[in-house]
Amino acid sequence: MLPVTDIAETVGERTYRRLRSDIIFGRLQPGQRLRLERLSAQYETSIATLRELLNRLLVEGLIVAEGQRGFEVTPVSADRWHEIAQMRELLECHALRQSIDNGDVEWEGRVVAAHHKLATLEKRLLAGARDQTETWKRYDWEFHHALISCCGSAALLDAHSAIFDKYLRYQIIAVVFRGEVPAREHRELRDAALARDGEAASRILVTHIRDCVEYTLKTGALASA
Repeated sequence: MLPVTDIAETVGERTYRRLRSDIIFGRLQPGQRLRLERLSAQYETSIATLRELLNRLLVEGLIVAEGQRGFEVTPVSADRWHEIAQMRELLECHALRQSIDNGDVEWEGRVVAAHHKLATLEKRLLAGARDQTETWKRYDWEFHHALISCCGSAALLDAHSAIFDKYLRYQIIAVVFRGEVPAREHRELRDAALARDGEAASRILVTHIRDCVEYTLKTGALASA
């Protein structure tokens, strides 16, 4: 049996992951006021613990402080969407080139395996399935993470993970699914990486990110959110 302090830490971390996931996947909506009493009942944790967790999320930029009134989920905007996408592009392109240079056969195996899972789910989405959004985006993350996993920098991976989650939040809020185009780009990314063509892989990735942002803004999905 875990010591009491370890149990408390485990419960706190579990609640933190739930809160964070609920923000990223839109269950807690942009601009929503986070009332401590309501959250305490919803997440079955103390107000003191909640304050600590909300301060962690505040540092991450997923929530904002309302002066003396508490917290709210960080609102979304087109300008902020562009900033987040540009930061993802900067970090991921650099990590991708480094990973392609450093990658070994184990890395190649991770890339192929992650792409297989993603491509299988993308086929289901193209066939009309729309009930596996979280699994789809998890597989998307696993593929992109596999591509950069040999970049050689834990700090770079951590920074990329944080910005990727913010990018993902916008995708989920705007319900972005562009059909066959991203599936094709994922195949091209896989092939360029395995061919050790860092320049081609970077070009594909830039197009992949920028076109997603432009598609979202053109459809007005972000504005409606």
